[in-house]
Amino acid sequence: MSLDFEKPIIELEEKLNQMKDIAAKNGKSLDDEAVLLEDKINELKKEIFSNLTRWQKVQLSRHPKRPYFFDYVYKITNEFIELHGDRVAKDDKAMVGGIADIDGKSVVLIGQQKGRTTKDRQFRNFGMSNPDGYRKALRLMKIAEKFKMPIVTLIDTPGAYPGLEAEERGQAEAIAKNIQQMATLKVPVICIVIGEGASGGALGIGVGDKVYMMEYTWYSVISPESCSSILWRSWDYKEQAAEALKLTSSDLKKMKIIDGVIKEPLGGAHNNVDKAAKRLKKVILDDIKSLEKIKPDKRIDERINKFSQMGVIND
Repeated sequence: MSLDFEKPIIELEEKLNQMKDIAAKNGKSLDDEAVLLEDKINELKKEIFSNLTRWQKVQLSRHPKRPYFFDYVYKITNEFIELHGDRVAKDDKAMVGGIADIDGKSVVLIGQQKGRTTKDRQFRNFGMSNPDGYRKALRLMKIAEKFKMPIVTLIDTPGAYPGLEAEERGQAEAIAKNIQQMATLKVPVICIVIGEGASGGALGIGVGDKVYMMEYTWYSVISPESCSSILWRSWDYKEQAAEALKLTSSDLKKMKIIDGVIKEPLGGAHNNVDKAAKRLKKVILDDIKSLEKIKPDKRIDERINKFSQMGVIND
């Protein structure tokens, strides 16, 4: 499955693969024509991906082959032990987390997990957490604080689950409590948007000393489709809504909402998961090293001040 703007690239790649198959069957190396085609594909990728609209970047963040939480976890960790349950009601399958070893450094990893198959998507509730998920995340953060382990959150959600039962069990209260508690955690907290970062569902695990976004992700109070349906009573204006929301990584970096952008491999993270994970891992380890040099009280003050400044307009 591919996106519309990827189709010209895929057509050329299929042609190149056919040429490679023919060359392999004949026991020959690729001819000059194939090499030129390979160069043409790379140039086309650079041209397309350097001129993506905001809506196209939103589409890319939802790419069916895009790496999810566990894809990154198994690439960047030496060992990962998943922890379950919120110790109140149940274990939320959309919010996952546990203790990990990253090059000898013990950290607590938390994030949303989406599914790839229909059955898996239903099991993971499409990456939309119930209050139990946010309470589980907070429980893991408290464990991290107790044992002095840095916290890393990998955000990828279309939003917190909006169902009646979620509201009855205190969805808003659970998210609000997480925001409050994360602001004063004594250990380093690093938050990274790896896919979709929608509304309070993302912010519930998104308060940190450092907040990053992968290059082709989005982070906003509302999705373009929902914004379009509210303003124009139709989803047909989602492209205009995406432009108005300014929800891409480059937009949020300019507005100082995030601390940095993690560059993705050409064509998006799904084209080279190993390379994307390597860049993610480097950012995590570098930041943990620098943040641990700062005293906890100072780190907390800086974290609170950073978020307090968001939305403030100085004339």
